Amino acid sequence: MSSLFDDLKQGLEEAIAYEKGRGKARVKTYMIMPVKEYTNKEIREIRMKAGMTQSVFAAYMGVSKKTVEAWECGRTHPTGPVFRLLDVLTAEDLDQTEFVIVK
Repeated sequence: MSSLFDDLKQGLEEAIAYEKGRGKARVKTYMIMPVKEYTNKEIREIRMKAGMTQSVFAAYMGVSKKTVEAWECGRTHPTGPVFRLLDVLTAEDLDQTEFVIVK
């Protein structure tokens, strides 16, 4: 059997044992931090630090180049998912990160 199957089977057996009073429950708590909202200047700084053009940055974010221009000029503002991607960009060691563009 697959490892996934074995893991699922073990988890279900532990849950059944716990419900019958014969086992201990393991609890794991995850905390999701609030989304940090970046200003238009911070977005540009992140892009520049990553060494990306607006076109490359747009491809990375899954938006158009015009959208990136609007963010950086302050005409529009990104939404939550983009802020999460910006968090990833600021947290990574950008010297070790490769950006691949597929045309």
